Amino acid sequence: MTNGASEPLDDFVRELVRDDVANGRFMGRLQTRFPPEPNGYLHIGHAKAITLDFELANEFGGICNLRFDDTNPDTEDTTYVDGILEDLKWLGYQPHGAPLYASDYFEQLYEWAEHLISEGLAYVDDQDAETISDQRGGFGQPGIESPFRTRSVEENLELFRKMRDGEFDEGARVLRAKIDMQHENMQLRDPVMYRIRNEPHHRTGDRWHIYPTYDWAHGQSDAIEGVTHSLCTLEFDSHRPLYDWYLSKLPLPSDTPRQTEFARLELTHTITSKRRLAALVEDGIVDGWDDPRLPTLRGLRRRGYPAEAIKEFCSYIGVSRANSRHQIELLESFVRQHLNATAQRKMAVLNPLRLVITNWPEGEINEVEVVNNPENLDDGTRLVPFTAELYIEQDDFRADPPPKYFRLTPGREVRLRGAYFVTCTGFDVDDAGTPTTVYATYDPETRGGNAPDGRKVKSTMHWVSAGHAVSGSAALYERLFSTEIPGTETGDPMDDLDPNSATTLENCMFEPSMAHLAPGEVVQFERLGYFAHDPRTQLLFHRTVGLRDEWARIQQRG
Repeated sequence: MTNGASEPLDDFVRELVRDDVANGRFMGRLQTRFPPEPNGYLHIGHAKAITLDFELANEFGGICNLRFDDTNPDTEDTTYVDGILEDLKWLGYQPHGAPLYASDYFEQLYEWAEHLISEGLAYVDDQDAETISDQRGGFGQPGIESPFRTRSVEENLELFRKMRDGEFDEGARVLRAKIDMQHENMQLRDPVMYRIRNEPHHRTGDRWHIYPTYDWAHGQSDAIEGVTHSLCTLEFDSHRPLYDWYLSKLPLPSDTPRQTEFARLELTHTITSKRRLAALVEDGIVDGWDDPRLPTLRGLRRRGYPAEAIKEFCSYIGVSRANSRHQIELLESFVRQHLNATAQRKMAVLNPLRLVITNWPEGEINEVEVVNNPENLDDGTRLVPFTAELYIEQDDFRADPPPKYFRLTPGREVRLRGAYFVTCTGFDVDDAGTPTTVYATYDPETRGGNAPDGRKVKSTMHWVSAGHAVSGSAALYERLFSTEIPGTETGDPMDDLDPNSATTLENCMFEPSMAHLAPGEVVQFERLGYFAHDPRTQLLFHRTVGLRDEWARIQQRG
């Protein structure tokens, strides 16, 4: 690969797993899981976690579950469940067995909560959330024990059962673990295990009036499923002692899972916070969760990013213990490299200017042969109609050219891709002085774009036949956030939104074969970049990436 890697990099997680397997931990068995919360769609950061979980299982002969951690009825929806399943399939990964859900374990989690209460390790607290938060103190500050911490086991069991039966209002009571209110790790200062929520759940309906917190459900779900290695991002580092404490106090059905944290994936000019992504959608700043400017997997797919390129990128950056931010140009270089080898070339004129060949035989329609992909000659060739009236890009003609401008100007000869040499003989303008039609003559001896006398030209231009072109639209994109790290100066990433990050060009002219492209197909517009055919709108194309390798330029500059 031009990016410096030909295979997945080794990392500390693989070393850890390799040692565990070699030493017979978990009887040499490996089981991972990908545990998304169904409260939003997956983004590029999830792609790193997915590839790690599934590729580890593949490499070591293990299995990987898909488990939805659906413990919050306020924000979860089956729409997100379906979307996550679609995204996972698109990436090319098949979970072991049917999807699993934390909600499948609500009864077991409840029984284990009663077990902790019976052991004097959990209690019902009548204080509100704000008071509980205040009493936890802070780093270097003491915590304050709840006045309800000394309730008897019998009273706690009675109150907890009434919480389950819906006898109390939301916020009236919570169940907390009884650990240590003076512990230096804030996660261990009597964390909340259950809250009252009188909201229907997308899978359990109105059956439950209490719902487990993520920390209480997560490790126990791992244990129920037989997960051996629970891989989490670094923000869960401080949660690991709590993960282990819960598991150590319960009669588990199998070995205790091992939690390990790794650095999450962050990109420049990008945010991955679900809350902020949801705000972009809800406020109408972007066109839904699949807006091509978003880092969501459905947005990247609509923009034309190949799944294989994303997986190769995740493999290349590897897994580390320290958070870092990668240049988005690096990801784009993987996309460009993949598309360069796979995408067919097409001719498209985004800002059309009429070109008339005055010495072309009247009424004649010629067909010129052009290569579909010079990087893969097995893709063959295609025939493109050539006539007296063509469209070229407005930028490809200048009546008064600047220095080092080598495209079409009065008296200059250029090559039309795969067709002929043409020489500009004149042009028309409108009342504002803008060129409307360019006139040229062609050399019939240069068919195929080569001169038999060996003469050279300095520019080759793309074109489409005016009488055969199909009209459509092209969406062009800049960075959604103008700064490399959104929110650096003000603390609010939304302050760095680029209001002009998307531009749609109408009345673009495409060669006729583009009318038959499949939804989602990505092609290279000659000289312009890679574009993806929108999956829903015929002849709407999203600019995937440009032709220039910006990552190589950044490396040279660095």
